[in-house]
Amino acid sequence: MSDDMWGDSDSLFDEPERRRSEDESTAASQPATPSFSFDDESGPLPHWTEAPSGGMPRPDESEEDTEQRLPVRSFDDDDLGILDDDIPTGRSEDDLWATFTAEQPVWQPGETPEPTRESPAIGSFDDPASVAEPATAEQRRIVIGTDPSGMDRPSSTAKEAVREDSGGTRRRAGGKAKASLPRPGAPATAGRDMPVATAVGILLVAIFVGTLAYRPWATLTLVAVILGLAAVEFYDKVTEKGYRPAVVPGIVACVIAPLAAYWQGDGALPLVIMFAFIATAGTYIGARSVDIGPLPNVSITTLPIVWIGLAGAFAGLILRFSTTGEVLRADNGTDTLFMLALAVVANDVGALFVGAAAGRTPLRSWISPGKTVEGFIGGALLTIVVLIIVGIGGWNTTWDSTGDLLLLAIVVSIFAPMGDLVESMFKRNLGVKDFGSLVKGHGGVLDRFDGFLLTLPTVYYLTLILEPWAG
Repeated sequence: MSDDMWGDSDSLFDEPERRRSEDESTAASQPATPSFSFDDESGPLPHWTEAPSGGMPRPDESEEDTEQRLPVRSFDDDDLGILDDDIPTGRSEDDLWATFTAEQPVWQPGETPEPTRESPAIGSFDDPASVAEPATAEQRRIVIGTDPSGMDRPSSTAKEAVREDSGGTRRRAGGKAKASLPRPGAPATAGRDMPVATAVGILLVAIFVGTLAYRPWATLTLVAVILGLAAVEFYDKVTEKGYRPAVVPGIVACVIAPLAAYWQGDGALPLVIMFAFIATAGTYIGARSVDIGPLPNVSITTLPIVWIGLAGAFAGLILRFSTTGEVLRADNGTDTLFMLALAVVANDVGALFVGAAAGRTPLRSWISPGKTVEGFIGGALLTIVVLIIVGIGGWNTTWDSTGDLLLLAIVVSIFAPMGDLVESMFKRNLGVKDFGSLVKGHGGVLDRFDGFLLTLPTVYYLTLILEPWAG
C-alpha cells in the first residue's frame, strides 16, 4: 500500500478534528452542561514497550487548556462523585446517605436488645452506675455479685464516723452520745438471759465431761451430732435468705467427716470433701436449667462442709490420740479435747465480762460492735490463768507442763475469738442475730460452738508438735 490512500480529508486520523469542530459549534449555540470528557487533552499515552509507571497520566498543563477544560467531579467532593442529577427525583444527597446514619430502632416491650456501648447490660462493668437487682422470690435465681437477702449495705466511707460501745450507745467521733437507732440490715441487739444461759452451759459441760469419762467414741458421737445440728441451722438460715443449697450432701458430709477422721485418720478427710463436692455438683447437674443458680448454690453448700465439717473433724483426730500413738494412753485424746474446751469457755467468759465492764475499743466494729479489744485481752488473761491452775493442780495428766499450757492458752486466745468473728461476719452479711434458737440463752448450736471451729485444727497440730504426753 502507498501512503497516498490516507491523504484525503476524510482520513481516519482527521475524524477527531472534525468531531471537535462540530462539538464546538454545538456548544456555542447551547449552554454548557458539565459532563465527563474523553478527548485527547489527557496527553499522549506511553508506548506499549515502556514499563508501567503505576500512576495516572497527567495532562499538559497550560493556561488555554485550563480555561477550556470542563470541570470534573472528584471522588473527594460531594459523596464519592455522585451528581445531583444522578439522584432519583424527590431525594437529595443528604437523604441518600441518611439511611446509613439513622437512629437505632426502638425496642418494643417483650424484646431483649443486645447490650451496646451506649446501653450497657445491667450489672456490667461498662457502666459503674448500673447495679444488678437481686433476684426475687418468683425468679428463684441468684445473680453473681448480688446478695440474695436484698439488704442495703451501709457505705464504708460515711461522712461521720459513728462508734457503738458495748452498752449499745452510738457516739459520733469527737461528739456527744446520742440515742441508739436501729441500723438498716443490722440484727437487733438483745442481752443474754444470764440465769438461763448459765444453766444451759452447765448442762452442756456435764454431758461433755460424761462422754469423755465414758469412752472416746461416745464423745465422737456427741461431736457428730453437734456438727450435724450446726449444719442444719446454717442451711436453714441461708435458704430463708434466697439460696437453694444441696442440704442432704452438706449435712451428711458434716456428720461423716469426724467419724471418718477418727476411724481412718487425716487421710480420709480429702475423700470426704471430694465426694461431698461430687454429690453437691451432681445435685445441680440434674436440675432442669441454669435458673437453679448452680455456681452460688454449690458455693453456699460447700462453705459449711469446710467450715463446720472439716474443721469439726479435727475433734475426731484429737480423740484418735487415745487409740493410736507411740505412747498409748487412753486419756491422751480426751485430756487434750477437755483442755481445749475448757480454754474456749474461759476465753468466752473472760471476754464477755471484761468487755461489758471496761470495753471501749471495738475489735472489728463492722462485724460486731460488742466485741472489744479490752474484752479480747480479758479473755486471753483468764484463759492463761485457768489452764495453768488446772495443770498445776494435777487435774490433767497429759497437759502438765507450764510451757505447754502457756502455748495452748495463747493459741486458743487467738483462734477462739477469730472463730467467733467469722461466724458473726456471716451473720452480719445475712442480716440475722442468731443462726438458731436451739440452745436456750445462747442462740443456736452454731452460735454456741463457733469458737471451737478454728481452734480444733490449730490445737491438733500444736499437740502433734509438742506431744505433751511424752514429757
